[in-house]
Amino acid sequence: MSYYANRIIETTFTEAVDRVTASLKARGFGIITDIDLRQTFRNKLDKEFRQYRILGACNPQYAFEALALERNIGTMLPCNVIVQELDNGKIEVSAVDPVASMAAVDNPQLHEVAAQVAVLLKAAVEEM
Repeated sequence: MSYYANRIIETTFTEAVDRVTASLKARGFGIITDIDLRQTFRNKLDKEFRQYRILGACNPQYAFEALALERNIGTMLPCNVIVQELDNGKIEVSAVDPVASMAAVDNPQLHEVAAQVAVLLKAAVEEM
């Protein structure tokens, strides 16, 4: 079982971030965290790294439902979507598969919610 859905595209890094953000927004997600690993590693470790952003995507309705079913499921939120530059200059957009990440939780109702979120995240990635 794969733990993510991905797509490799030919565009600029900034354009990829903008496009995936818009695609997620069209499906009810907002970006609540944005971690720029390149900048973090540069600032904290004085190391260079490829362009790599972790976008924490949250669909409030599904997050509310998940938290109503499992009070500690917030430990697995938000859904991470990454945008990274590959060695060949192309851009990879990847989104976590919430079904895979929630598999450790014994709650069939939560798995149903995760499956609905997975469909939306996969569609956002495929739209790229």
